[in-house]
Formats: sequence, structure tokens, C-alpha cells
Amino acid sequence: MSYGLKAAGLVGMAAAGMLLAGGSAMAQDAPRGKQAGDIVLGLGAIGVVPTNGSNRVELIGGTAHASASATPQVDISYFFSRNISVNLIAATSRHDLQVRNSALGNVNLGRVWALPPTVTFQYHPLPASRISPYVGVGVNTTFFYGYGGAMTAPVNRVRVNTTAGIALNAGVDYEITPHWLANLDVKWINMQPGVSVNSGLIHTRANLNPFVIGASVRYRF
Repeated sequence: MSYGLKAAGLVGMAAAGMLLAGGSAMAQDAPRGKQAGDIVLGLGAIGVVPTNGSNRVELIGGTAHASASATPQVDISYFFSRNISVNLIAATSRHDLQVRNSALGNVNLGRVWALPPTVTFQYHPLPASRISPYVGVGVNTTFFYGYGGAMTAPVNRVRVNTTAGIALNAGVDYEITPHWLANLDVKWINMQPGVSVNSGLIHTRANLNPFVIGASVRYRF
């Protein structure tokens, strides 16, 4: 968590520095805007915030819960036209898992890492503007790995299934210079993996459905 927060702070300071450095130029120069063939590479930080919708756990009752997490992120976009782009994000985040309010109380299921590559197609209604919002829709596939951490007895094994779902997206780019952009981005991901405890003794479907909220600095080639 602290690594992700530090990354967010560094990104914020870098964006602020470029804003100050480019301030005088922005006052005089018209924005370059987005153009067909642009390739945009971003580096930033995201917060992954599961909504943890209710879904009852078999045998012991209660509901599955995953903690929020912050982590660095890399993304890349390609513009087919001034208005249409495709974006791919790459990041991995660690989450603590629990079953809450079960017949055994709150049961710790350890921790797991999530790898959620997400592709979204984005529409930019104001491509020539310095402040350029966009909306998007796409697909996500999330892989879970790196199980560990403390588990409440008698739990000794937890597995979370790979899951796929849609992703909805909105965000805004701010053109600092013709090549440098600041970005804010929000995604909602339909993520409802199956969870197995103790080799299948207990099953549930975790309605995680997280919001992914990010800030980044982007370079346009």
C-alpha cells in the first residue's frame, strides 16, 4: 500500500512541475490536440477499490470481502483517429481477503495478488481542446496469484478463479506541452470470480466489481 501511495505522490509532483514549467507556453500557444496515429505512454498510480457486493458464502454464511489497494500502473494508447483510441493498462495489486459475518465470525483468507489487464476503446469528443475528456468501454480479464498471509483456522488453502467481464471508463487528459499530458481516469470493472476454500469444501462468488481510480503523466510520441 505504501509503495503505491509513494508512486502517486511522485506522479503528482512530476505533473505539478511540468505544469509550472509549461505555464508561460500554455498562455501563448494553441494546443496541439489529439491526432490519428498518436501513441501515448503513461506512468502513474491507481487505487483499486472493490465494491464488495453481497453474495452469501456456502456452508458458513457471511459475505466475501477484498481490501482496497494502491499500486503503480503503466498504460499505452493508440489513436485510430482524432476521436477514437484504444487503451491497455498493466498493473498488479495485492488484496487481503475475508469472509465477514459468517457463522464463525470474520474469517481471514490470507492475501492474493490480482493481475487485471484491461483493454478499452475510448471516444474523445473534444480532441482539439487542451482539456480533453473521454468515455470508453472494454473488456477485462483478471488473473489471481501469489497466495499467502495469515489464514483463520481451519482454512489452509484458498484459490480465486480467473474471471472476465466488461469495463466502463471515463477520464480527462490535460495537455501540458505538445508531448506531455496529465491524466485522470476512472474505470468500473465487472469482476465476480469464484472462490474456493480448502480444496472446494466451501465455495462462493465474490462480487468485487472494483472502481480503479488513477492519475498519471503521459508522453505522446
